Amino acid sequence: MSALPEADFDRDAGFPRLADEQLAALAAAGERRSAEAGSTLFRAGDPAYDFFAVVSGSVAIVGDAGSPTEYVIGIHRERGFSGEIGLVTGEPAYVDAVVQEPSELIALSREQLQQVVANDQQLGDLILSAYMARRAMLIGRGAGLRLIGSHLSPDTRRLREFLTRNRIPHSFLDVEADEQADGLLRGLGVAPAETPIVLHGSRVLRRPSNLALAAELQLRSARSPDEVCDTVVVGAGPAGLGAAVYAASEGLATVLVDSVATGGQASTSSRIENYLGFPAGVSGSELAERAAVQAARFGVRIAVPESATTLSLDDGYHAIALTSGERVRARSVVLATGASYRRLPLARLHEFEGAGVYYAATQVEAQACSGEAVVVVGAGNSAGQAAIFLAGNSCAVDMVVRGTALEATMSRYLVDQIQATPGITLRCRTEVRELHGSDRLEALTLTHNRTGDENRVSARALFVFIGADPCTGWLEDQLVVDEHGFLVTGQELQLTHLDPAGDGRDRPPLPLETSRPGVFAVGDVRAGSIKRVASAVGEGAMAVRLIHQYLASLAGPAVS
Repeated sequence: MSALPEADFDRDAGFPRLADEQLAALAAAGERRSAEAGSTLFRAGDPAYDFFAVVSGSVAIVGDAGSPTEYVIGIHRERGFSGEIGLVTGEPAYVDAVVQEPSELIALSREQLQQVVANDQQLGDLILSAYMARRAMLIGRGAGLRLIGSHLSPDTRRLREFLTRNRIPHSFLDVEADEQADGLLRGLGVAPAETPIVLHGSRVLRRPSNLALAAELQLRSARSPDEVCDTVVVGAGPAGLGAAVYAASEGLATVLVDSVATGGQASTSSRIENYLGFPAGVSGSELAERAAVQAARFGVRIAVPESATTLSLDDGYHAIALTSGERVRARSVVLATGASYRRLPLARLHEFEGAGVYYAATQVEAQACSGEAVVVVGAGNSAGQAAIFLAGNSCAVDMVVRGTALEATMSRYLVDQIQATPGITLRCRTEVRELHGSDRLEALTLTHNRTGDENRVSARALFVFIGADPCTGWLEDQLVVDEHGFLVTGQELQLTHLDPAGDGRDRPPLPLETSRPGVFAVGDVRAGSIKRVASAVGEGAMAVRLIHQYLASLAGPAVS
């Protein structure tokens, strides 16, 4: 069993020591247990497992337990404690915990731990900070699930995106290049053509859908079909997460649904540097993870992946139909569905999507093209953040901009960084004309839009950041939208000559309220939104205040 040097554990933020009073608080809430050397406290794949604080002895956290590649991730010694963020969010275990020597432990169930964390802020902060660091450690080491498939397979790319966007610890073994993958498949009796498969502890999932994988990882909270919640939030980007966290923290029964992952498109941002409170910047995925943990702590019921298909009224309540066939009924609705990526009008674009053409620059894409030449298209902040991130991962970046400069569309701090980064070449008045390659992208033809000059450049990846269109098609014209499809809210509804009485409303619409009473729109999907993470979170919080105002105006529990 291989391990990191022990000094790494002692220095790492994920392995703090409990103070006397904190250990006493845990002992009062849980029970003491003795454990023999070699015993296993929990295994990867266990759907439920306990929290353990070490009074004496030691417990090793083990990855790939029972396999030839088994290794030690960390060691919990006296005053240490086990678990990672999945213990808070209700996910199954991703690693094994093995007792190294006779040990005395304090054990708490997930529910007992949540109660202790809620009652002791200092202890709660210590545990949650360690858990966040441990999740990052597991992801960085490739611990947890093992995804085996071909990088050429659309299903494999789909699963990699799902795991990455949801910050699920995993490693990827490519059957095209990894001998270990071939050996594992032979041992399981799985042919390469039958991949992708996902290994979770002793469980083998063959070509799972995103929904099946989410069920395996317990990302979907249980819910009674007859339940009526106070609010359902559709879309888990910054605006939706903001609404869900504030609603649940103020006592509203809240359901949050998203088609891919908590965090929305913001979770794909490599670094957000102008968000209040993070002077060193924060990645979109880290910000989303922190918000998702807050939502889970306050009792938000999360359904991922789950897409809304229709909005209707049912016995006076708002009803959201989901792709799984379920329906969520609520007294109010917050629409935070955001916008979908725009695509370049190019032949063969669909052929290369996921095989060289990307709409996000996360660590997965950066690893796939590290040291290669890449092209970033776009002149907004997302494009600038991606170019800087990729250049920092040893990519030679050509930044293609249709306009004459960046200053009019990009924040000044990003413009300055791009100009100061030697690995980025800015090409203004330029557009992508053609894609080249066999099974994956190999080169692009660029055209100067003033002179017409063409230039073929090598590129292993094309990152497209040219804006987005609102995700409102599923509403089927039930709500008023502007000429671009964004939802019209508040006072702007007066400009549409909407008859309030015809919509059951004898009052002016509330700010952020759509043309249907009790249905609010926040974030990028709303007409006139600022399209910034901070403002989206603010709108989510503001929507909750308006929901309280709306619910207080109702004569009864149903929509009038």
